[in-house]
Amino acid sequence: MRTLILVDIQNDFLPGGALAVPRGDEVIPIANELQPRFDLVVATQDWHPAGHGSFASSHPGRRPGDLAALGGLPQVLWPDHCVQGSRGAEFAARLQMNRVEAIFRKGTDPAIDSYSAFFDNAHRKSTGLGDYLKGRGATEVYVLGLAADYCVKFSALDGRRLGFRMLVVEDGTRGVELQPGDVARAIEQMRAAGVEMVRSAALRAS
Repeated sequence: MRTLILVDIQNDFLPGGALAVPRGDEVIPIANELQPRFDLVVATQDWHPAGHGSFASSHPGRRPGDLAALGGLPQVLWPDHCVQGSRGAEFAARLQMNRVEAIFRKGTDPAIDSYSAFFDNAHRKSTGLGDYLKGRGATEVYVLGLAADYCVKFSALDGRRLGFRMLVVEDGTRGVELQPGDVARAIEQMRAAGVEMVRSAALRAS
């Protein structure tokens, strides 16, 4: 079964949002156009409680972009974003959701961040997505959304570890690029792990 994961296409990651990904809105038309070509479409939603440990505001004297520790792991500190129930946490208004069969929320534990669609960053808790996809018979899983160098990358890597064939729609994602070259390095990491890169044009033609 050919499956599409829409990763975190939420207001706070779009231009004007609290943690805006440059040109992040450009993934929306690609997401909308590709959905009918898949047997199964699911979405992830970053869903942080107020005061989440990944927020710079939770660490006096620290600023977004600083490094700290959270859950025993190195943690990039972010602006407050995707707070539960906020407009910023809502899916983009232009994102078509009628084909989305399930939504998996992540980042709900204030003591650990969760970039991946499948697990928290320490791999202690599952979001349930892996079992859901296996139960539905998914084998070929495509990923697009935000951001290439964080949530898309870690979702693709975890999907590979779970045994799925993982493919990233390269033109259907944009990166944060805290450091220049972060997206290129993320693509290298994914390819090294067996994740495939595809273009939306190839999917439209298939």
